[in-house]
Amino acid sequence: MVTPEQAIDRISDAFGRRPGLRTLHAKGRFYVATFTATPEAAKLSRAAHLQGTPVPTVVRLSNGAGGSGQPDRVPDVRGLAVSFRPAQGVATDVLAQTAPRFPVRTVDDFVALTRAAALLRRRPWLLLRFLATRPHAARALAVNARAGALQPPRSFASATYYAVHAYRWLDAAGTGRWVRYTWLPDPAAVPTPDRKDPDYLRHEMERRLAEGPVRMTLQVQIAAEGDDPHDPTSVWRNRERIDAGVLEITAPDPDRETGGEIVVFDPVRVIDGIELSDDPILRFRPLAYSVSAGRRAH
Repeated sequence: MVTPEQAIDRISDAFGRRPGLRTLHAKGRFYVATFTATPEAAKLSRAAHLQGTPVPTVVRLSNGAGGSGQPDRVPDVRGLAVSFRPAQGVATDVLAQTAPRFPVRTVDDFVALTRAAALLRRRPWLLLRFLATRPHAARALAVNARAGALQPPRSFASATYYAVHAYRWLDAAGTGRWVRYTWLPDPAAVPTPDRKDPDYLRHEMERRLAEGPVRMTLQVQIAAEGDDPHDPTSVWRNRERIDAGVLEITAPDPDRETGGEIVVFDPVRVIDGIELSDDPILRFRPLAYSVSAGRRAH
C-alpha cells in the first residue's frame, strides 16, 4: 500500500503542486452554521451534538479538484465538510460529496483513480486502463454519472451530498446501529446562477445568505443485517432512513484560515456515541491529511 507521503505526492503531481493549498478540494469557502438534531437521532445515539440542542458548526463548501483556479462551471465533484462543535475543545466531523457511490475499496486504487482523472485530458489511456481492470469501479462511476455527480450544480445549496463511510451510533444503553449520512438540500431553494462567472457558486451563496439562512437536512440510512459497514463501495439493501437534524448555514466565515490557521476536517474525529468502521480508506485519510496539512503550514 502507498504511504501517506506517496499518496499526497502522486495526487499533487497530477494536479500540479500549489504550495499552501489543500491537495484536493483546494477551492472552497468557510461558513458559520448551527446544527439541531431531531428526537429520532437522540434515540439512536448519545453523541453530544445529537441531543437536540443547537450546536455551533463550521462548514466548508468546495470543488473537488486540487487547483484553486478552476472555474465553477467545469465538471467536478463538490464537497460539503461539516465540523460539529458541541462544547469547547470537542468536535466531530462529517465529510460528504456529490457522488452517491464510492468507486474503490483500497487506498492504492483511490490514488490511481484520482491521478488518472486529473490527467484525463493529457493521458486518457490511464483512466481507460484503470477501469478496464476494475469493473466494479466502472459500474460505480456509471451510477455517479447518471446521478449528475460531476455536473456543475446550480448552487451549493441545491446539491445532495453523500458521506463515503459508515459509522456506528451507540444509544444511551450502548446498543449500536451502523449508519450512513446524506445531506439533503432545501427543496424550496430555486437558484438562478450566472455560470459565466467563474466563481458563481460562492457568489450565489453570498446572495442567498444575504436573504436568509441556507438549510440542509441530515438523513441517515440504517444498516440491516448483511449490510457491510466496512466497505465504502458496498450498497446497503436496507431502505430504513431517518431525518437526523437540520444544518442552518447563516453567514460566510471569511476570517477562517487566516493568520496561519489550518483547518482540517477529519472523518475519524468522533466523540462518545459514535464509533468507526474498519474501512481501510477511512483509517488512511487522517494520515494523508496530516501530511497535506503539514505541507500547507510550511
